[in-house]
Amino acid sequence: MPERPFYQPGASSVEGWPLVLQMFHTRPLVMLQPHWHAQVEVNFIVHGNVHYRMDDHEISLSAGEMCLFWGGLPHQMDEASDDAIYAGAHLPLVHFFRLHLPADIRHRLMMGAALVTSATDPSDAHNFERWNRYARSGDPAKAQHAVNELLLRLERVRFEPYRLVPEASTGEDVASAFDQQSSRNVGRMCDFIAENFLYEIDSVDIAAAADIHPKYAMNVFKKSTGMTLNEYVNLLRLSYAQALLMKEDANVLRVAMDSGFGSLSAFNKSFRKLAGMSPSDFRRVAVR
Repeated sequence: MPERPFYQPGASSVEGWPLVLQMFHTRPLVMLQPHWHAQVEVNFIVHGNVHYRMDDHEISLSAGEMCLFWGGLPHQMDEASDDAIYAGAHLPLVHFFRLHLPADIRHRLMMGAALVTSATDPSDAHNFERWNRYARSGDPAKAQHAVNELLLRLERVRFEPYRLVPEASTGEDVASAFDQQSSRNVGRMCDFIAENFLYEIDSVDIAAAADIHPKYAMNVFKKSTGMTLNEYVNLLRLSYAQALLMKEDANVLRVAMDSGFGSLSAFNKSFRKLAGMSPSDFRRVAVR
């Protein structure tokens, strides 16, 4: 019997292209180690069942269930049935913050919780397949139509039964609702960061792009995402670096520079904080 293939971080474009909304419909590959990426992930289980190890909890999903979680924290699909097929998408933050979702959902997801719902029907299986086909058609109009329909489907979650895993602790604070202007400001900041994260940028540059004061920019972004502006910029850089490290001729120093870090020491410190290992160790483990 042939050995079952495994997922290797960097083997797809999800880590290396943190700014593009990508869709998929395929057989899941079990991960040998956790990975991370700077998008919110949507997974719909078409057939079979899968199991995830998240940052501080686990989730098992069966056919017909859908989950939504922030990929910026290390996560791992460590089990999948032989007949498993899943579909979904990776949503850059700029899309996620344009969704009309309750404030508690948005806040809890960014804090590491996962939204799980069984309130799906046969049309979801057909739609996810069609959205993936449209997204890969090469037709920009079809691709945009798929994105628009997907986002509307996700907004429908608020009208149906869902659960957040893990459950909130008694008395746990949730984010207060932001007005539309605040949401637009976060979206504009995400747009600017997406276009410039490989360059030297700071909170002043980011705030200027949204035409707001730097202190206010830092405050509204932190409240919305649970991250500072600098942490989000670093996450995009680390996600991009993760893919570069998988290349055959990867050099850690060159990856640090190409990913927007000003020094090897800054890169090593940020990478170790997120991955729990150095970039060199990550490369050795990932490519063996």
